[in-house]
Amino acid sequence: MKYYSFNQYLKDTFGCKVYKISINAGFTCPNRDGKIDTRGCIFCSKGGSGDFAEDAKLSITEQIESGKKRVEKKIKSGKYIAYFQAFTNTYAPIETLKAKFYEATRHPDIVALSIATRPDCLPDEVIALLKELNNIKPVFVELGLQTIHEKTAEYIRRGYTLAVYDTALKKLKEAGINVVTHIILGLPNETKEDMLKSVDYVCKAGTDGIKLQLLHILKETDLADAYLSGKVNAFTLEEYVDIIKECVKIIPENIVIHRLTGDGAKKDLIAPLWSADKKNVLNKINKALSE
Repeated sequence: MKYYSFNQYLKDTFGCKVYKISINAGFTCPNRDGKIDTRGCIFCSKGGSGDFAEDAKLSITEQIESGKKRVEKKIKSGKYIAYFQAFTNTYAPIETLKAKFYEATRHPDIVALSIATRPDCLPDEVIALLKELNNIKPVFVELGLQTIHEKTAEYIRRGYTLAVYDTALKKLKEAGINVVTHIILGLPNETKEDMLKSVDYVCKAGTDGIKLQLLHILKETDLADAYLSGKVNAFTLEEYVDIIKECVKIIPENIVIHRLTGDGAKKDLIAPLWSADKKNVLNKINKALSE
């Protein structure tokens, strides 16, 4: 089963393999600072999904240099994407955003920016800044939608409606910015059909890319409490491979699949434990997709 992988997209675009450097710019989230809530989404780790990011105490340039050292034995081209990953990366005063993003663009080894954020944190002035940056180096904006189903969104405490995503996607596309939508597979009480509807919706809505993320149950989250009390189940490896296969079937070949699974920090992972062996998971997925 053919699909357009992010690795292939990067080779097509930049002519070589490109690595992401995960950055923690020191931001927070409206779901944590009290604007919407203080507890965060029920699945979100204390690191704000940036558990593999560099140290927030370092400057953006220092974080890039530190990230380069981590992969220097694997990479020959020296090309990288500055991935603003931890928490909500457009949730700060515009001058703060401008300073941090521009610092990343000035690094000679950075070929693009990838900015993870919430659809409800994209006011017009921020979109204008992203458009400005996109004229210097390509910008990917990663929107954490997770699901199109409002009942699930309320349960996971997402804090905004599907209409907010629709508006953000439209504005970003009008600004010429590449949009990547995150979907979590295995959210509580969702059926396979529910998950496939989310994937189908964002593809038809006009997303440029999609990240398919396995639901990880991590320590010190409300999701962990629900799992340990028997209220929530985790996918088996076989179930996950099956849903990935069904998702890939309905994703058009022009939409880039940025991720087929994901990492949870092993020290915090409660379930599913099979996900800690990422190489094995990807091998199983690739085998299923080749059948």
